[in-house]
Amino acid sequence: MSDGPVNLSVIIPAFNEERRLPATLERLITFLEARDWDWEIRVVDDGSRDGTPQVVEHHSTVQPRIVLQQEPHRGKGGAVRAGMLRATARYRFLCDADLSMPASELPRFLPPLTQDADIAIGSREGAEARRVGEPWRRHFSGRVFNWAIQAIAIKGIPDTQCGFKMFTADAADRVFSRVTIDGWAFDVEALAIARALGLRIAIVPIEWHYRPESQVSLSRDAWRMLRDVWQVRARARDGSLLGGRRE
Repeated sequence: MSDGPVNLSVIIPAFNEERRLPATLERLITFLEARDWDWEIRVVDDGSRDGTPQVVEHHSTVQPRIVLQQEPHRGKGGAVRAGMLRATARYRFLCDADLSMPASELPRFLPPLTQDADIAIGSREGAEARRVGEPWRRHFSGRVFNWAIQAIAIKGIPDTQCGFKMFTADAADRVFSRVTIDGWAFDVEALAIARALGLRIAIVPIEWHYRPESQVSLSRDAWRMLRDVWQVRARARDGSLLGGRRE
C-alpha cells in the first residue's frame, strides 16, 4: 500500500436506485470501516424520481463519511463526471450501484498492485477474471459489443464497460474535465481521452456477479452507444477529443 492512509472516494452514480442502494452501502461501509483508510462514499444522485436521496441521507446519519451529491438528470456519464470532478480524494473509484463486484476486490485497484498506473480498470475478461451467474446470451452480446468498440475506437482493452474503475486525482481531473458524453458510452470516451493524454492504464481482472436488475440494456441502448462511440472515433481523428465540453 502507498505511504500513509489511503485517501479514497468511492463514487456511485445512482438513478432510481432506492432498492439496490441500501445493500450496496452496507457492504461498502462494512468493508471500509475495517480498514485504516481515509475514505468517503460519494453517491451522485442523477435526478432520481424515487427515494434514492432519502436512502443516502439515512445512511449518512449513521456514517457521516457517506456524501449525497445531487445533480440534475443527465445520464450515467454526466453523474460520473460530476462526482469525479467534485471529489478531492487522491484516488477516485467508480463503483456501480449494484456492487456486482465484491468489495474485497477494491484493494486490487490500489498501490502497490497498480503502483505505476494512472487509471486501473476492472475487467470481466481473461484467465484471472471470474463471471458468476451470467446467462450465456448476455455474455455473448456483451462480447460482440466490446469487439465493436475495439474495432471502432479503443483497441487492446477487453472490457471498457465494466463499472469499476480507479482514477488518480490528476487523471480524474484531466480526463473528466474533457468528457462530453452523458450516456452509457462515457467509459469509451474517458478511456480514449486517457490514451490521447498518454496516461498509464492497468487492467484488473475481477470477480463479477450478474445482476438481472441492471439498468443498461444492450438491445435497447446499443445503437445509441455505438453512435456515441463513432463520435469518439471521429473526434480522436480530427484532434478535437481533448477539447472538452462546450457549455
